[in-house]
Amino acid sequence: MKPHKIETPAILFDLDGTLIDSVYEHVNAWTEALRSAGIVVPNWKIHRHIGMNGESMVRQLLREPETDRQAVNVESLEKKHDAAFNRAMTKIPPLPGARQLLRHLTLLNIPWAIATTGNRKQTQRMLVKLRIPARSVVVTGDNVKKAKPSPDVFVIAAEHLGVPIENCIVVGDSPWDMLAAGRRRALGVGILAGGYGKEELEEAGAFRVYADPGEMLFHIEDLGIGGK
Repeated sequence: MKPHKIETPAILFDLDGTLIDSVYEHVNAWTEALRSAGIVVPNWKIHRHIGMNGESMVRQLLREPETDRQAVNVESLEKKHDAAFNRAMTKIPPLPGARQLLRHLTLLNIPWAIATTGNRKQTQRMLVKLRIPARSVVVTGDNVKKAKPSPDVFVIAAEHLGVPIENCIVVGDSPWDMLAAGRRRALGVGILAGGYGKEELEEAGAFRVYADPGEMLFHIEDLGIGGK
């Protein structure tokens, strides 16, 4: 009887707060956009919604008691957010170990992809910082109708890799990433660099939680992948 072949998992990465240290720039950009429309929400509440798409986030923030639930042009707010974020983008670095982790996976022929609900134009500008191969699989919010915690962006990324989603590891910094992974039986791995706590990520379904990509690389054997 032939031994059962153990398949190596594919890795699906979120981008903001997972590979790029950009979460708080998003918070500041949304603060600026919202206040331009007379909407004042504490920064910590905005942070709690980073990882959702703009429309969902704005609609949830408008339910906060600080707002008067006014009618807003979400598309206009998203454009103002994008303009403010783009001004800050040149100063945003990759997270520690991000390039090394992707390089290690590539050398081992481990399939990986980036799956983010950010728009493609903004995503492409940030990917330059990671120096990834030109043919890397990248799925953005422009490719899906539903944002996280819908698993759609991860499902499409897995399809591009030719790997069943249940044989994938989803790496992200927010509970939305972990919930999306769990909805399609993928393994969730949390990254603390986005500002959510270890307990929150574990409660949302994270199998392991690491400080940043560098720590994930140091403990990569935990995930059934060979180390250095």
